[in-house]
Amino acid sequence: MTTMTTMTLELTDFHWTMQLLDTLDAGLVVVDREYRVCAWNSFMQHYSGINADNIMGKCLFRSYPNLPERWLKAKLESTAKLKTRGFSNWEDRPIIFEFKNFSPVSQGLLNMYQNMVITPLKSPKGEVTHFAIMLQDVSDIAKSKMHLKRSNEKLTEMGRTDGLTGLFNRAFWESKFVEEFNSLQTHGGTSTLVMFDIDHFKRVNDTYGHAIGDFVIRETAQQLMKAARGSDVCGRYGGEEFAVLLTETTADQASYFAERLRKRIEELSLAIDGHELKYTISLGITEYNLLDTGHLDWLKRADKALYQSKEAGRNATSIL
Repeated sequence: MTTMTTMTLELTDFHWTMQLLDTLDAGLVVVDREYRVCAWNSFMQHYSGINADNIMGKCLFRSYPNLPERWLKAKLESTAKLKTRGFSNWEDRPIIFEFKNFSPVSQGLLNMYQNMVITPLKSPKGEVTHFAIMLQDVSDIAKSKMHLKRSNEKLTEMGRTDGLTGLFNRAFWESKFVEEFNSLQTHGGTSTLVMFDIDHFKRVNDTYGHAIGDFVIRETAQQLMKAARGSDVCGRYGGEEFAVLLTETTADQASYFAERLRKRIEELSLAIDGHELKYTISLGITEYNLLDTGHLDWLKRADKALYQSKEAGRNATSIL
């Protein structure tokens, strides 16, 4: 009688346990060492579309083939070897079970983002015989964190970009310029600075207005970006003046870039209120010099070269 009573209590306890597992707002899967499913709670049934009756006793990876099998098996076996819990964070692997995301808070995410905890289950002899896989839906957290990351990236981008042209603003460009100067002083090498501005820009503003002046500045920036290489550091230095740092480039090599850009601008024709607007630029080129005591020496030399182009009649390139 005692044995029957004990068995009845054990069955009741098991029934209560299964009910509790089904109320979890998380996925629970238990598999044996052959990866056969021994428990598959309501959360898993709901999101996978697979009833417990149809997967119990079957291999998890055969029944749910979209799983990252090699990776998940390695995680499971690692917990068995160490006899300690294993974890997977959504930031490392966002999706393990490909469940659709139905959360209203995290709309925009097609799939559910998940954290996973693997617990090795031991027999009375201390041997790992089963694994409990717990899945937590963290789509809301992931959406918020990704939105924050994008917002911070946008703020960072805004902090280093000139709003009118899309080029680097003066502060950020100067930081890259100083960084390159320090690197050249420490490690050696050759880089060249090109400074240029729009000729008679005040006349453009006075004749057509500041809105057209801004348009001319934007168009100049567009032509600069088309002429520059991916490694060139292009910035709006102020007003109608621009600065370009050409790394690993000699002054002679930079002159080809400068002349190409100058001719692009010279051949450009902008239609403004039925009128044709043409304009030119003047450029100054100077290579890094070992005798420069600071980055300002390099910068002043580029300004001096630009001034020489102005003195020569504008629409010219000078090397100093």
